[in-house]
Amino acid sequence: MTILGIDPGYDRLGIAVIEKTAAPKERLIYSACFQTSPKDDIYERLMRIGAEIVRVCEKYRPDVLGIENLFLAKNQKTAMRVSETRGIIIYEAARRHIPIYEYSPMEIKMSVTGDGTSDKSRIIKMVSLLIELPKKKIIDDEYDALAVALTCSARQKSNPQ
Repeated sequence: MTILGIDPGYDRLGIAVIEKTAAPKERLIYSACFQTSPKDDIYERLMRIGAEIVRVCEKYRPDVLGIENLFLAKNQKTAMRVSETRGIIIYEAARRHIPIYEYSPMEIKMSVTGDGTSDKSRIIKMVSLLIELPKKKIIDDEYDALAVALTCSARQKSNPQ
């Protein structure tokens, strides 16, 4: 099973594609932090995000999508933009009949670390133990997408379709 994990954002979008195997660890197929330019207007940025999701879906053909729920943010404008980004991602998955699973930040932390209050450094450490990572610099949003994908994989093991 191929799982697409997304940490949504309109400035930086974390993307991870993993393969759930019979082996003890999932296999990383692809991960990236897709960035849009703040110099572009929001419509250009949303269009670029949509095009990237289309590219990833066409190239890797995920069986399921795991995406982080929108959490309450202090900045209402940012929350709205992230919500719009999520809408584009969900639309592209639904259009391809890819099942969509949404997880709260606390569910993701609990799944990856066993503690729903874990900080970023603990998540990074556990992701590094749970899946073999490439020898490249990985940005926080990418780790978050990997954590979402790993959560989706764990939930698929306990609740197979």
